[in-house]
Amino acid sequence: IAAAATVGMLGGPKKAKIIIPSLTPEQIADALKSRGWEAEVVTKESMGAEMVDINPEGILKCVDGRGSDNTKLGGPKFPGGIYAIAHNRGVTSIDGLKEITREVAIMGHVPSVHGDHSADMLGCGFFKLWLTGRFDDMGYSRPEFDADQGA
Repeated sequence: IAAAATVGMLGGPKKAKIIIPSLTPEQIADALKSRGWEAEVVTKESMGAEMVDINPEGILKCVDGRGSDNTKLGGPKFPGGIYAIAHNRGVTSIDGLKEITREVAIMGHVPSVHGDHSADMLGCGFFKLWLTGRFDDMGYSRPEFDADQGA
């Protein structure tokens, strides 16, 4: 749902396919549809070639559309990366973020955050929305750290 809010605020395509939900697939689809998305409940098997295997030792990162042929970037991806994990858990402290990075590393992935050429470490759209209060109306507290501290 946090990913849907991010994509919606950034003007991205409102289309989702739900594979392994923490809620029921129908609950997630209903939540997305209420936000104007086209949501479809699917199975892994029905996705066929659209499913992409991840490198279990790859970098866990934000999926912001920046392409790369670096094979280490073949790890799991979702909008916000480790910031999204913190956001969804209600973790707002730098110590909490550090604990999440340790968890990700224990799971075998490389935790990461990113910036960009124009906004330095505030270049992650998800983190910028979170830091500037764009998720406030959803009941999420803002982080107690800035982008440079989070990096």
